[in-house]
Amino acid sequence: MTTRIRRNVIAAALLAVTSSGAALADNAGPANVTPVDNSGVKIHTTVLPAPTPASVPNVSATASASASPVATGAVRSAPPAANAVPGQVVVGGKLPDEATKAAVLARLRDTYGAANVVDQIEIGDVATPPNWSANVQKLIGPELKQISKGQLKIDGTSIEVKGEVRNEAQRQQLASDMANALNPTYTIRNALRVSASEQGLLDQTLANRTIEFETGSATLTPQGRAILDQMSAVLTRMTTKQVEIIGHTDASGNRSTNVALSQARADAVKGYLVTKGISPQQLSTLGVGPDQPIASNDTADGRARNRRIEFRAGS
Repeated sequence: MTTRIRRNVIAAALLAVTSSGAALADNAGPANVTPVDNSGVKIHTTVLPAPTPASVPNVSATASASASPVATGAVRSAPPAANAVPGQVVVGGKLPDEATKAAVLARLRDTYGAANVVDQIEIGDVATPPNWSANVQKLIGPELKQISKGQLKIDGTSIEVKGEVRNEAQRQQLASDMANALNPTYTIRNALRVSASEQGLLDQTLANRTIEFETGSATLTPQGRAILDQMSAVLTRMTTKQVEIIGHTDASGNRSTNVALSQARADAVKGYLVTKGISPQQLSTLGVGPDQPIASNDTADGRARNRRIEFRAGS
């Protein structure tokens, strides 16, 4: 069954909820963030409202169900409201009871405003994992407003988030926040993408790679310079944009030392780009040390992710 949302609707939401297979009880610890698996049947779809009405896309939502409705939940797509207006969130599908429905709706109304949420949820014979309602509510909050043209799919303990965000740091942070809010029985599939803008070009060029420096110094390694060579080619096409180069460190050691090191590294990146023909007036630098982490500093992997150079497109 397919629902097509007309162009006069800025965005609509389809929350079709069910459970497949057995689920474990709540445990401490974050969920896992994994790449998106594009195979298989996509059952649950929530289309999130875009932050602004500048772009009003055609949206199709398809819901399929297994032949055994009690085990997997028979799900159908919900039609948009007859008089849908920009910014409206249409919520449909099946939930196991009125209490779960009320909790989900309350969270959506707190997030988007009661007047913007259209309830088309049905109550049906579907099962949910333990503490499922509480965990779903953790995923519905103001941070979702950072996603435009988005979808949030929930299938038991499997969650997939799609849509466009402003930059790579935001893409990683949203998935990380979701994972940290849930227990290890949940899996987050991060299919967010950076919008095709100047910021998107910068993030796509960096492509999650680390601009490396010699240990404890602001001296670029050959690998770091190679990435900046690619970045300079992009910056030459952005002559009307100011770009801020932001240095970050992990939380190891003295904060003031880390702030000074992050500033020196940002300055070193600017200096190298200037040698490649980028105007120094186009670039500014800032060192924030450990103050803006995108991962936990409790693990080696998290600390490695926090040691980074960020490029932020301005006006």
